[in-house]
Amino acid sequence: MRNSNHDRNRQLFWMKVATVGIVAGLIGGGIFWGVQKTISSVWPTIVSTVASGFGSSGGAKVHNSKVATSSSTKAYNKVKGAVVSVINQQSTSTSNMGDFGYASSSSSTNSSGLETAAEGSGVIYKKSAGTAYIVTNNHVVSGASAVSVILASGRKVSAKIVGTDETTDLAVLKISASHVKTVAEFGNSKQVQAGQDVLAIGSPMGTEYANSVTKGIVSAVNRTIRASDASVATKVIQTDTAINSGNSGGPLINMAGQVIGINSMKLSSSIDGTSVEGMGFAIPSNEVVSVINQLVKNGSISRPSLGISMLDLDSVTESDQTEVLKLPTNVTSGVVVMSVTDDGAAAKAGLSQYDVITKFGKTTVTDASDLRTALYKYKVGDRVKITYYHDGQEKTATVTLSEASNSSSSTNS
Repeated sequence: MRNSNHDRNRQLFWMKVATVGIVAGLIGGGIFWGVQKTISSVWPTIVSTVASGFGSSGGAKVHNSKVATSSSTKAYNKVKGAVVSVINQQSTSTSNMGDFGYASSSSSTNSSGLETAAEGSGVIYKKSAGTAYIVTNNHVVSGASAVSVILASGRKVSAKIVGTDETTDLAVLKISASHVKTVAEFGNSKQVQAGQDVLAIGSPMGTEYANSVTKGIVSAVNRTIRASDASVATKVIQTDTAINSGNSGGPLINMAGQVIGINSMKLSSSIDGTSVEGMGFAIPSNEVVSVINQLVKNGSISRPSLGISMLDLDSVTESDQTEVLKLPTNVTSGVVVMSVTDDGAAAKAGLSQYDVITKFGKTTVTDASDLRTALYKYKVGDRVKITYYHDGQEKTATVTLSEASNSSSSTNS
């Protein structure tokens, strides 16, 4: 009897072990539908039970926040509805935006055969007669076969390019205003001060992160940088606000929710390869307003011209400076006139090949960038005093500025 009970208990024990082993194996393999269904039905109950009982049994509770809405949040809320994502579509993906924009890593092709070549940001600044106007960067829409805009609401609409300006890296787009509810306003960039808080809004790394906001300060005002072709020195606002690829064309705003700049570029590394953090740049709002008003009115920017091609003096050997240009030894910087356009402003003022310009108006000219920057401060038709050397002799002349042709290259002015 004792042995019979003992044998029966051993059989029951091993049956239990075998049953547990089979069930565990089936659950692990995911093929025991009944067990899966049971677990899936019980799991929400378990989670719900733990969550609902946690506060009372553990003593922790969620309280209403006592933090007042910050000035940053108020400023962001004022502008966010006007910030858009800008999609550059091309027949082939040829975009290489680097630090200046965002080239889509997984280009998508639509039914018309166009691919998403690049993505950037923009801000709606005006509504008029059923049309909304958007300012963005020229490099965001450069080479586009078609442009689309994604509004803050997520709605995607087609956009038309009103005008672009490569020199200032600005462009204006227009869309139907039927779904536009928010328009941003510009602040006075001349009143911007180093150290003041600012926000950058845009689509860093593309539309997946649309309407992202980052905060920082103005690091410097009127910072002079050179565009990638080094032909023009540009005055910009420097900020340590995080600006990434895809932020290009988006607004830099103050704590009043006013646009004080359009984010255009960042410095990610120095010439020697040293990594750089927190150095972004925005085109000042006063410059932006001047350019976009001309683009809306005329579709392009009218700029003055001297009618010359030029070369930096420091690119000329010392022997040629002495023997060909016949310069005094104390003249070490300036711009060499390499050719003169017939009937151009310089030709009419008496300048000729191999003259060396050292001053334009009140600006001392050290290189072509200085001359071009000084030139663009004037308007077509303005009369400007110019100082130059001809056959080693210092001379002055007054030039009447003509209008630059659209085909002028970076070596021309």
